[in-house]
Amino acid sequence: MPTAIVTGQPVPGSSLDDDLRSLGFDVLVTGSAAETETLLASVPAGDRVALVDARFVGHPHALRLGLTDPRFPLAAVPGAVTAQPAARQALTRAVARETSAGGSTALAVDSLADRVVAALDADGGQVHRPELGSLVAAVPADPQARNEARQAVARVDDEAVRLKSAVKSRDGFFTTFFISPYSRYLARWCARRGLTPNQVTTASLLTALIAAGCAATGTRGGFIAAGVLLIASFVLDCTDGQLARYALKYSTLGAWLDATFDRAKEYAYYAGLALGAARGGDDVWALALGAMILQTCRHVVDFSFNEANHDATANTSPTAALSDRLDSVGWTVWLRRMIVLPIGERWAMIAVLTAVTTPRITFYVLLAGCAFAATYTTAGRVLRSVTRRARRTDRAAQALADLADSGPLSEMLRRVAGRGLPGLAVPAVALLGGAAVVACSALTDFGGVLPVAGALCYVVTSALAVARPLKGALDWLVPPFFRAAEYGTVLALAAKAGVNGALPAAFGLVAAVAYHHYDTVYRIRGNAGAPPARLVRAIGGHEGRTLLVTVLAAVLTASQFKVALTVLAVAVALVVLVESIRFWVSAGAPAVHDEGETA
Repeated sequence: MPTAIVTGQPVPGSSLDDDLRSLGFDVLVTGSAAETETLLASVPAGDRVALVDARFVGHPHALRLGLTDPRFPLAAVPGAVTAQPAARQALTRAVARETSAGGSTALAVDSLADRVVAALDADGGQVHRPELGSLVAAVPADPQARNEARQAVARVDDEAVRLKSAVKSRDGFFTTFFISPYSRYLARWCARRGLTPNQVTTASLLTALIAAGCAATGTRGGFIAAGVLLIASFVLDCTDGQLARYALKYSTLGAWLDATFDRAKEYAYYAGLALGAARGGDDVWALALGAMILQTCRHVVDFSFNEANHDATANTSPTAALSDRLDSVGWTVWLRRMIVLPIGERWAMIAVLTAVTTPRITFYVLLAGCAFAATYTTAGRVLRSVTRRARRTDRAAQALADLADSGPLSEMLRRVAGRGLPGLAVPAVALLGGAAVVACSALTDFGGVLPVAGALCYVVTSALAVARPLKGALDWLVPPFFRAAEYGTVLALAAKAGVNGALPAAFGLVAAVAYHHYDTVYRIRGNAGAPPARLVRAIGGHEGRTLLVTVLAAVLTASQFKVALTVLAVAVALVVLVESIRFWVSAGAPAVHDEGETA
């Protein structure tokens, strides 16, 4: 149980002790720094501990933000500081410093908690200070200041602020105006009944899987039910994040569930639509796989661009300045958020089209909308990149190298390549090599050797593209080019096979590989590094898998190729899932709730 040590002389009429107990703290009271040090040492090393000034005046939610967020080892608000077990030694050293400096005299003038925070800062401790906004957190020095602070507390509705802060500050139009106005209250309802974000996330997944099952029936009633359930799943998807922010319930397991379930839900729904269409005599598996490939490549563009510019210096451009000016014009903000087709708008569109049209029309509109959105966002980012004078860091280059997912073949050839390619030649070669293997696979009959030649060319070009650190202006395009090449090759060869079941098997293989790529992204986002090199080697890297698939297509019959794709999909899925689960349920995984794609 976490412990709060209240320092200083008790203040008559203060609700501080009750507020701390309502947040789950066991409350101890002390009047001197020496006694505080003694009590701190008595708290079990595996428990969270907080120091709070007895004169603290503020909202309970200000204390909640400052003292209960599990994502930060050290955190503070005025008059209060907390440490999780990992940071207990740092807190103990800071308190000992104040004890030796101030002796054991009663704390009557200034706040021990604030002095400890200053000592932590001086020691280089990373103390998180949450944004309080209109919430009050203060240590009044006299009765008049205390009265003014209490009046300030009374003027602000703590619960209204808490509900508002549960919603993302930047969200899509559909989510902002059609979901969040009521989903925040659903999040509060869940919090008051002890439900966790993980339980809501799981409910969202199950709802989406039922929606996919309804779509797979191929009936009009099934399609209507699927559309309704998909929207319900999205409401729950918004609710789980809002519940995490409302109750500050973040966990490593929650990070894994939230990072993977959104994609699992959407892509399972694509598969359900394809199955439903097949029941009606229409084969749209190629469209379903194309939609998954396009959406995944869009995300990789987002991830790569953000990682490349995460900590770049001199990171300015005229294009970015224009974008900032457009953001100052109200209607353009929502228009620009909508045309990129974020998850809220995308799922709403899919749900409506499923209910009133056919799976083929749904995929046609989805592909057209996502293609336009991808063109718009990528073109803007390319303009920003070529017009800015940014110096990218080693960390950014490493992140892009991890996102590239290069395997042992690329690693071997990279040693031969030496210094690598200059400037814009890097993304150009990555694009040309990927285009070559996809074209060779799509424009020749099944069973030929030309795709193998294209894949060998791709192995060489991909090694050249990553031979030097990816710090160029457009080097962030390399990972998405690799994704498009690998996924596109699988799609083209499965389509050329022309046998029933080849495209569903290809869908499964791309889904398994895409999971690995998403898993890599979320580990990097959590500052936990990429998956271990042994995993990348075990599944061959993007160039190894691409070459393997082309060889299988050349030496096997179409029916055998379908079976080979199925076996490969199962093998890759098992390997990456076992390693992913091991990591995300371990203590080393980041306790974050993904804020990734705008809902």
